[in-house]
Amino acid sequence: MGFTVRPLMPQTWPAFAELVEANNGVWGGCWCMGFHVKLGQDRTAEQNRAEKEQLVRERRTHAALVFDGDRCLGWCQYGSPDELPEVKSRRRYEKELTALPDWRITCFFTGKGLRKRGVAQAALGGALEAIAAAGGGVVEGYPEETDDRTVSGSFLHTGPMAAFESHGFARTRQIAPHRWVVTREVAPATR
Repeated sequence: MGFTVRPLMPQTWPAFAELVEANNGVWGGCWCMGFHVKLGQDRTAEQNRAEKEQLVRERRTHAALVFDGDRCLGWCQYGSPDELPEVKSRRRYEKELTALPDWRITCFFTGKGLRKRGVAQAALGGALEAIAAAGGGVVEGYPEETDDRTVSGSFLHTGPMAAFESHGFARTRQIAPHRWVVTREVAPATR
């Protein structure tokens, strides 16, 4: 498709912010903060934006941004459990937890009108390459299984199962009616 993948960092923040702003702050103002902190009615979109930008400046948030030229089309967020402590279906997740992963893949987003073009696949591949470059380890994701259900893209913000399985992830345990923990070991990149 001619996509390139770049990391979320101060230099790519303007393209990321442009995409978020064009899409109502992503799901009504989340700014991809929902796995960093508990979102609630006391948080504003402006607060989420400011905190996300601060995390980017401090390099305490990670995402593989998918570009077509200079335009950001979407991303896949990843990071350590310390950086991304919030997970969906927490009670079921913790019930069978034996060890935290080295990395979490928590959130996907593709802009309106840009979906069904392989952006999520490219973003996930870019995230896995970045994880390998950072030393690799056990990577965990929390995708939704659609089971031939028709679901909106926003419902699949943790990613579709097919994307993870096509990148070698295996189902580890079910934590909600349609949500799974999937894992994969990523080898360190060779230099």
